[in-house]
Amino acid sequence: MKFCLIITSFLFFFNLTEAQVPDSAFSAKAKLEVPGQVQDSLKLAATDTAAADTTAKKKTFDVDTVIYASSSDSLFFYVNRKKMNLYGNSDLKYKDTDLRSADIFVDFPTHLVDAKGVPNDSLPGKFKDTPVLTQGGESYSGETMTYNFKTTQGYITEASTKNQDSKYSGQKIKKVDKNTYFIKNGIYTTCTRTPPDYYFFSPEMKVIQKKEIIAEWIWLYVGGVPFPIPLPFGVFPLESGRRSGIITPAFGQDGTYGYYFSHFGYFWAINDYLDLNLTGDYYTRGSYGIYSRFRYNKRYNFSGSIEAGYKLLKSNDPVNGYSLSKNWNLSISHHEDFTPTLRMDANLQFVSGKQYLQSTTTNLNEALTNNIISSATISKTWDESGNSLSLSYSRSQDLVSGNISEVLPSLTFNIPQQYPFRRAGNYTSQKWYELIGFNYTGQFQNDRNKVKGQLDIKGGIQHNFNVSASPKIGYFNISPNISYTEDWYNKQAALHSVGINSEGTGDSVVTDIIHKLAAVRTFNLGLSASTKFFGMFQPNMFGTAAIRHIVTPSISYTFTPDFSKPGWGYYSSYTDYQGNRIKYDKFSQQVEPFSGTPSGEQQSLSFSVGNVFEMKTTADPTDTTSKVQKIQLLNLTAGIGYNFAADSLRFSDLNIGYRTQVGDWLNFSGTSGFTLYDYNHDSKSYGNDINKFLINEGKGLLRLRNFNFSVSTSLSGEKLKSAETKKDTNKIQSEAFMPNQNNYKGIYNNKEADFSIPWSLSLSYNYSYSNSNPFNKQTSSNISASLDFNLTPKWKISMTGSYDFTHKEFAAPQIRISRDLECWLMDFTWNPVGTFAGYYFEIRVKAPQLQDLKIEKRGEFYNGK
Repeated sequence: MKFCLIITSFLFFFNLTEAQVPDSAFSAKAKLEVPGQVQDSLKLAATDTAAADTTAKKKTFDVDTVIYASSSDSLFFYVNRKKMNLYGNSDLKYKDTDLRSADIFVDFPTHLVDAKGVPNDSLPGKFKDTPVLTQGGESYSGETMTYNFKTTQGYITEASTKNQDSKYSGQKIKKVDKNTYFIKNGIYTTCTRTPPDYYFFSPEMKVIQKKEIIAEWIWLYVGGVPFPIPLPFGVFPLESGRRSGIITPAFGQDGTYGYYFSHFGYFWAINDYLDLNLTGDYYTRGSYGIYSRFRYNKRYNFSGSIEAGYKLLKSNDPVNGYSLSKNWNLSISHHEDFTPTLRMDANLQFVSGKQYLQSTTTNLNEALTNNIISSATISKTWDESGNSLSLSYSRSQDLVSGNISEVLPSLTFNIPQQYPFRRAGNYTSQKWYELIGFNYTGQFQNDRNKVKGQLDIKGGIQHNFNVSASPKIGYFNISPNISYTEDWYNKQAALHSVGINSEGTGDSVVTDIIHKLAAVRTFNLGLSASTKFFGMFQPNMFGTAAIRHIVTPSISYTFTPDFSKPGWGYYSSYTDYQGNRIKYDKFSQQVEPFSGTPSGEQQSLSFSVGNVFEMKTTADPTDTTSKVQKIQLLNLTAGIGYNFAADSLRFSDLNIGYRTQVGDWLNFSGTSGFTLYDYNHDSKSYGNDINKFLINEGKGLLRLRNFNFSVSTSLSGEKLKSAETKKDTNKIQSEAFMPNQNNYKGIYNNKEADFSIPWSLSLSYNYSYSNSNPFNKQTSSNISASLDFNLTPKWKISMTGSYDFTHKEFAAPQIRISRDLECWLMDFTWNPVGTFAGYYFEIRVKAPQLQDLKIEKRGEFYNGK
């Protein structure tokens, strides 16, 4: 049986004196919602009536909205004393505050609400139906509670509350304002178990709602046992996101550098746009590391980061002896949109050597990196003309050899396709000359290459000018084009022989650099034609509406003069020690940044044909939401060329490419190359092509020169389940919502185990065959696999690796076992063989705000801490 009282305005409290409120005023000013048959059991006590001065001032209270009060046993309302008592499963609602308790007592003049539970007969000394206060999305519970609904202050005894993924409790909680609480003998934990596996205890805690918990003299309890040394103070975040605080270190042991604690430091959230991270490592045998990261971000304007690190490593190995190495790293990332047409992107990294990555990273893919790529670009685009200008810098650092290649700078100006003869607004009846267009690219490039400590600098300017047209004659698209390139250099090479070399194997050639302005002008002419036709077969059976075959044949002709002839002046020659004349390019890439001067006349006729086979399905007539689908069955291309200017071997290889996809699970692709020519059996030139057709030698029409293919599949319990869900609910899954993927996929996958996926399997097989030289055939064959499955709902096993069938060896296998311990996560990773063979064991708290609370152990694993 439930009683409910809705107090609508409280005017009889606020605007009348006690003498002006007779017992009958209750029925006029309050609405009582009680079933008729139980109205007699409601006790409305209006005792304590006394005479009052009729001239007394009107009393005003701050209750400015409706209060809902209900109870299952009884509800007493004392009009003169302005108090209300609720007994039995009581509920009081005021604004965004909801209070539930066995008994609730309200004193309106003092704005105080008291609530308490009742003794539990089945559990002596315990209470049931204890107060639960819900306010602003958070709930607070305890044995007794006092709350001021005007000031929102109060206190709770034997209290507890929960905030997102964490909860805190204490002997007494006192609320001093809307967002601040003080807790006596408080406990904080992110574990959902009762009792929790771990928690932090402090005699005094301060809670700032939806922000943080601040405590002093904190004891960590694990399994009910306290850690012997307390922390003087601590700050625990209550919400995810950026916030200042100490970064908890990781502890461990390294066989070379001793015991260590790593990544201990401080994170400073300066403001909404800036933050700073300072951390350090220390090893008991004298090694140390210092790291910093500064980040900034202003939405729609700029963002970036600066990272720096220095690590000194000392080792005194009994075998290798004493060693000392100093390693450093500097990384700069910046993106800024100055205007909608002016932007800057920079991603720079400078590293002392490979040892820095191996000793600091926790990612095996980074530890295996041998090359560091850096780039920076500032670009400007003009909307009206489409012209663009970019200034860029690029750097490549080989961590193994130490060689560095830089382009400093590269300045590029581009004019996109323009049609100077086209009339404005005319896109239908165009004259032939209106289809003539051109584009231009100008580039200044300065290369700096440091090889074995020697710096080589070379620069130049290149102009590319292309003129083309695209008329359509009948069913054919005709495209004539002229391409002109002009390179400007300030130096050229002069080679001469100084006789046989010291090994007696050939010439000893000396290169002299002549500083002299020069221009290299080259061009080529081309003409191409293409068309498209298709055929269609409509079976209308087995869910197939039609199968279509699209054919796209094309033919092209290209002419390039022989720029190595003396008339052009780009090539010179020298006499070797045997008296032979050796021709060389004076502007080769050895002295200039661009591709050098092409040699040999080219008159090439190329033919290619593309084939696409597609299938169109029918809609399910029994399903009103079923849709027609178009599926690509096979994409097949083939091409061959003929060079009229060549003195022999005029036909190029016949190249065939193919790819297909079977559903969402199987991908297949490959290429093949065939030659029409026989090869030489002479010992001096084994396997070289000779100008004899195979068919004339009775060896068939074609000889396989190279062949490769790859097939891959990816399956998962989640994918199969989603496919079934799609079939049942007819919801379309978009690839746009797939997880983020890196362009570079390394050998190892360090993502946290996902126990919601019951199993997943990825397989890929690659095969390559090269027969360029029949006497030196080369093949490679390998398979890569990744498998993970849930042994139980809480145990997951993951395995990755590959096997090289050619060398008969495994490459980078890894086995990982994960256990969901509810409040903890256990990971054991084992690399059986390879450079980073060893194991890594870790048990850590699952909650992200306490992710550094962990135990780890490694044995000859990669050195990242």
